[in-house]
Amino acid sequence: MMDKIKNNIFKIITAGGTGTGFLLKGKDLIITNYHVVQGCRDVAVQDQDKHRSVAKVVFVNPDVDLAFLKSDIPENAGNDIILNSEVEIKNAQKIYIHGYPFGLPYTVTEGIVSSSRQMMGNRHYLQTDAAINPGNSGGPMLNAGGELLGITTCKFTQADNVGFGILHGDLTEELNDFNTKEENYHVKCNSCHSLLIEETEFCPNCGNSIDPSVFESFDLSHFASFIEDALSGIGMNPILARAGRDFWEFHQGSALIRIFVHRRDYLIAHSPLNKLPKKNLNELYEYILSKPVNPYILGVSDNHIYISYRIHLSDIFSKQADSIKKRISKLALKADELDNFFMDKYGCEMSIEAKDE
Repeated sequence: MMDKIKNNIFKIITAGGTGTGFLLKGKDLIITNYHVVQGCRDVAVQDQDKHRSVAKVVFVNPDVDLAFLKSDIPENAGNDIILNSEVEIKNAQKIYIHGYPFGLPYTVTEGIVSSSRQMMGNRHYLQTDAAINPGNSGGPMLNAGGELLGITTCKFTQADNVGFGILHGDLTEELNDFNTKEENYHVKCNSCHSLLIEETEFCPNCGNSIDPSVFESFDLSHFASFIEDALSGIGMNPILARAGRDFWEFHQGSALIRIFVHRRDYLIAHSPLNKLPKKNLNELYEYILSKPVNPYILGVSDNHIYISYRIHLSDIFSKQADSIKKRISKLALKADELDNFFMDKYGCEMSIEAKDE
């Protein structure tokens, strides 16, 4: 059961970090936390096969910390997570936390329900002793039958084994109130339950105060805009490449590409290409040392071959800026070419990060 359910659980990736989302049986919405997608209108969702799609944020309720996304990811009939309004949550029953802690691959942790209705602020939460970490936010908390008990939302940072989830009944209420097929960005008024699409400080229906920050979208830094222009040059949708603030990670063909800032001074683009072979090492090293891919560098670390490109951040403000963008774009294409070259010519296995094409 648990192995099948993973097909409906996704990594949510934004310019601010990663979280988790999931599909419910009979719904075409991906459920996650508001704080996972805060400041975004479009995010990337990644499935178990590392395929990414763009998802639109269509509903948010910051007070409950819930958000709904619309994506082209199809529903996986027969493997769905069940929202059963009659499901019982009992103290000490087993609970399973599904998600992507710290952005790692899909993980399941087991625990018990410590409290089925723990009071915090003006709302009740499900409390558990199961391991919860950054990246789990927005993921489903299930029983052994695949029924939803809650949605992971937070943990106490100064305490062990104290995590919390939004109760499934609160999700049911939000789904009932989101009664539209429109794909605009909707903000819920918690007083009259109206869905607002125009930026406002007061609900036009009931006059309730609305936090204006809920309508704000984050602005890309000059550096981020520079990198995303470069990615557009190879037909990459930058939203699908974002992996955190000023960090990008994506597959170009089979090759994994990472772009990031090192020590606040250098822009680095690199790709782990292949594992070193058992034979023909001298011939391979001679090829690597011949510097065949200038302006890029081929190197070896931890028994893997890497291609990399490094510049000082100040260079993106220089006359070289356009050339640097092209080199970043071409590194991705070169990496996809080289991993096949090293496999065919030298018998190098693909790196563990490679994607099956």
